[in-house]
Amino acid sequence: MPVSHSPNQNHLLAALPPQEFARLMPHLELIPMQLGQTLYEPGDLLQHVYFPTTAIVSLLYILESGSSAEIAGVGNEGVLGISLFMGGNTTPSSAVVQTAGFGYRLAGTLLKNEFNRGGLVQRLLLRYTQALLTSMCQTAACNRHHSIEQQLCRWLLQIIDRLPQRELVMTQELIASALGVRREGVTEAAGKLQRAGLIHYRRGHISVSNRLGLEGRACECYGVLHREVSRLMSDHKYRQPPAPPREVAAHA
Repeated sequence: MPVSHSPNQNHLLAALPPQEFARLMPHLELIPMQLGQTLYEPGDLLQHVYFPTTAIVSLLYILESGSSAEIAGVGNEGVLGISLFMGGNTTPSSAVVQTAGFGYRLAGTLLKNEFNRGGLVQRLLLRYTQALLTSMCQTAACNRHHSIEQQLCRWLLQIIDRLPQRELVMTQELIASALGVRREGVTEAAGKLQRAGLIHYRRGHISVSNRLGLEGRACECYGVLHREVSRLMSDHKYRQPPAPPREVAAHA
């Protein structure tokens, strides 16, 4: 069956007022986003913004040694390229597709023009920017103070919140790169979660078997991030993806 695509699958685009959306709609270009694809590198002069729909993109900070760590993820709730409308035009991070799918590309000047008009579009993008900065701060604290297992649980929950299914195509190397840890640490943490019946891992695929149990193993960062993003984006009828239903524990 052919897969249908719509800009309304991205919640920022879906929240735009009709008049502003009508101006942008003819210029939105549907593009595939392949696993591991780099959308921009550190220091690049940004030309486009990207609105993921079914893809998830990781914002990575890469050190001189080649080591990297994810500072935020962007899926169907947001936009890549905030530097364009915030006045920076470049960014020290890179954007790499961590979950393949689709998204819409838009010339940055067009979104900047809408931002400079002020009003609802500007307030919406500023709220999203604050939510993204909050996510970056919480992720930095999580990476510093919580165990690899807790980080992995938080990261997996954030991923499946953006996907219609509970399975993702992801190698342990990519997870280790996102978390900024050694692959061996991810292997050990994933093994513990699999033995506990919370996830199932096979080569290149991870599926969540017990979401409630995964939430119980995660640190408080997941709940903090979800509540704060929901609060910040509750205005303007922003359609924040609802939290997946919590599973009911089976009776003994």
